[in-house]
Amino acid sequence: MDRLMEMEAFAKVVDNGGFTDAAKKMGLSKSAVSKHVSSLEARLGARLLNRTTRRVSPTEIGLAYYDKAKQVLVDAIEADAMVSCMQIAPRGSLRLAASPDFGGNHLSSALGDFLGLYPDVSVDMVLSNRNLDPVADSFDLVIRVGQQQDSSIMAKKLASTRMQIIGSPAYFEKHGMPTKIDDLNQHSLLHYSHQPSGSVWKLESASGEKRTIRASGNLTANDGHSLLQAAEAGLGIAYLPCFLYHDALESGRIMAALTDLPVQSQDIYAMYPHGQYTQPKLRAFLDFLAEHFKHKGMGAW
Repeated sequence: MDRLMEMEAFAKVVDNGGFTDAAKKMGLSKSAVSKHVSSLEARLGARLLNRTTRRVSPTEIGLAYYDKAKQVLVDAIEADAMVSCMQIAPRGSLRLAASPDFGGNHLSSALGDFLGLYPDVSVDMVLSNRNLDPVADSFDLVIRVGQQQDSSIMAKKLASTRMQIIGSPAYFEKHGMPTKIDDLNQHSLLHYSHQPSGSVWKLESASGEKRTIRASGNLTANDGHSLLQAAEAGLGIAYLPCFLYHDALESGRIMAALTDLPVQSQDIYAMYPHGQYTQPKLRAFLDFLAEHFKHKGMGAW
């Protein structure tokens, strides 16, 4: 007999407390369900059910087998659903979240191309500096910059971005260009107010020594674009990802400092709930982002 059918019959008997109700749920005769369960017990060489005239209950071995059988049945259903979903064209609303720095500068422009490819998909994008959770906050996808530590959520790396200490030419002309890490203690350091590490910059010296510098300045902000504008205005030195400062550096509005330090980078991740990749809209968007950012590496970002 079919092994999955035997498992399903046994699980239905346990769920419903008897053969009669299990048979109704499966659309089979009571004798057919009984035959499936008997075949399962014979194959395993163990009694899985205690049968009396009044009730049916799992034995100790049966209860242990029930837990495993239920998971196998769930996996089988999900496998079937995955195949069905992968043959369906992407459609529906895709709810995603990202920081204003990354979302405003890079996702917004990419979305036009994506929606052109998939006109039956609509996107609801939320820009927030909060560390949003795709499960708890009900998002299909969350883009995060930096190290990811939540093993309960799926993560797909999209790109890496280079971190750099930057300031305006006018600021460096007035206050001097730092030539070593300790020189930063004499400067106004513009800082992210929501950094997990607090008001410090974690750097690495040319010799490989890990250093921590307290960011003491007269401005903190909860988004990098504001810090970039402050740096351009000569208010201090900032430590920012390349995807934010790249254009300002190319145009000469800011300059890079301490360029002899080892390159520090942060990875950019797409975070999504377990089991959601089978959704055509999410799978299409993840594949699109991976291709879109394929050539975006530390050198350009």
